[in-house]
Amino acid sequence: MNFTGTDDYVATDELQLAVNAAIQLQKPLLIKGEPGTGKTMLAEQIAKSLDLPLIQWHIKSTTKAQQGLYEYDAVSRLRDSQLGDDKVQDISNYIIQGKIWQAFESGKQSVLLIDEIDKADIEFPNDLLLELDKMEFFVYETKEVVKATTRPIIIITSNNEKELPDAFLRRCFFHYIEFPDTVTMEKIVEVHHPGLKKELVSRAMDIFFEIRKVPGLKKKPSTSELIDWLKLLMADDIPADILKDKDAKNAIPPLYGALLKNEQDVHLLEKLAFMHRANR
Repeated sequence: MNFTGTDDYVATDELQLAVNAAIQLQKPLLIKGEPGTGKTMLAEQIAKSLDLPLIQWHIKSTTKAQQGLYEYDAVSRLRDSQLGDDKVQDISNYIIQGKIWQAFESGKQSVLLIDEIDKADIEFPNDLLLELDKMEFFVYETKEVVKATTRPIIIITSNNEKELPDAFLRRCFFHYIEFPDTVTMEKIVEVHHPGLKKELVSRAMDIFFEIRKVPGLKKKPSTSELIDWLKLLMADDIPADILKDKDAKNAIPPLYGALLKNEQDVHLLEKLAFMHRANR
């Protein structure tokens, strides 16, 4: 197996090396990077490229590691026992498989995405160490051991909201997705908006990267937001001339709501635009 990206996903040489190294080492691939740089989409594209099933586990702040293995529905069993249902005699009827269990028992090798692991409790990664290392776990209610029939390709994403434990990091292959440079960004834009006028793309990207350089921004616009902005510029048929003004980078761009996501950043750019006009 060798991942080389897909027609829908531009993977740099470094990212391809990281994915293939993790597969070769049979270790989880821990992916970090700015929001909107394609971390979650990477797992989808690996599955597509290698023709493997994708199992996605999206982590929330309330998610517990046990839920990835299985859950015992004691409430349903109690209700059924009160109703005299015969199926209460078999406790396995109340064991709900988690995403890790599904990946372990998949008919063929699968891609398991553990998305935004840093959203969960700090102990969450440590609680999965043994299971991801040994590729097996014990179901206490049924006294059975669940072993992986085929080792899944595990992709773990993090937005760096909190530090991950050292013991967990040692078991992963790590890659940080750098924010795309201009050349890579042009390739990404071409994938999403093929045949877009080069002048419009060039002007829009100039403004986009200039906004990202503004000191003090609370949230820099991401790749996905550039894609959305270009889509709006096309839909509203905004001519490249509107973006051509040399002072555009100092002002609020048209349809800025696709790029800026909070009032502090809008006010910051408005202030910079006012100061620029005052100094002319």
